[in-house]
Formats: sequence, structure tokens, C-alpha cells
Amino acid sequence: MLASAAGTTAAVCSRRLARLRDAGVLRGQQALIDWRALGWEVEVSLRVTLDKTRSNAFDEFIAAARDVPEVLEIQTFLGQVDARLSVIARDMAHYQQVYRDRILTLPHIADIEALMHVAKLKSDETLPL
Repeated sequence: MLASAAGTTAAVCSRRLARLRDAGVLRGQQALIDWRALGWEVEVSLRVTLDKTRSNAFDEFIAAARDVPEVLEIQTFLGQVDARLSVIARDMAHYQQVYRDRILTLPHIADIEALMHVAKLKSDETLPL
């Protein structure tokens, strides 16, 4: 399918992919999962500001956030917001439970702003070539 979309043969496509992997351009292959199709209806972005009075606040926060199964993505920033967590839940009751039991217990949180995802209008991981 990829070869025909690229207008080439499977053998040529395979060699090109191998060269891209060897050059470090392709880091791996992924299955993109539609979490909603599996019953995970709620997605929330949490913008987190950390109490940075301790030198290891970032490291401890990130290590603990990685252990929360409902956290799909962790990003860090320079500026007023220190981190963004992408959190999924089955429904609002489940989100409340995750938020209270897992998120609010993460270390060094000074402030959290929750942004409820309403619609994903563009999600593209391709380069504008």
C-alpha cells in the first residue's frame, strides 16, 4: 500500500525505508489507536506549574507522572507553564477519580489548569514537504 501510494514497487519502497531507518530518520513504527473506539471518551490537557523551590522538582514530578497509566503524554516548557499532561478517562466520573487520586498526588504541583478536549480538528505527524 505504501509503495503504490509512493508510485514505486514494494522492493524499492523497502530499500528506501531501510535507508531512512539506518540514517535515523525513521525511529520506529506505531499503531495509532483511537482511544474513543475503545471506550475512553474523555481527554483533558492539564497545564501544570511546579513549585520549583526544590532543585529536583521537575525530575520527581515527571517520574511520578510517568507512572500514571492514564497519562498518555508529558511535555515540558520554558515559561509560566512547566508541563502539560495529556490525560484520558472512560468518562467524567473516571476522570474525577484519576484527577483526585493520581494527578493531585503528584509531587511539587503549585497550580493546574485543565483544558477539556472538545474536538481534534487536525492531528498530523507528517512534515510539510
